[in-house]
Amino acid sequence: MSFAKLLQVAAVWALSLGLSALLVAAGQRWPQPPELRPALVWSLVWLPPLVMALWLVGRWRLPGAGQEGESVDRAQETR
Repeated sequence: MSFAKLLQVAAVWALSLGLSALLVAAGQRWPQPPELRPALVWSLVWLPPLVMALWLVGRWRLPGAGQEGESVDRAQETR
């Protein structure tokens, strides 16, 4: 494994460790669960997938002019 990959893994690991420490501290600060609000729950359930779908649609690229229906395997072209 390269040094750059090790740094990426270490960064993700440190981030998850920090998030875990924050959750433990929040649990000690507020031991009772928060009051459930249906609007907040539904927005937390549906908002991330909707944002991801909009991001994917925004990056979606349609084939250019003259490329419709072409499905040629590049490996077969070189043979």
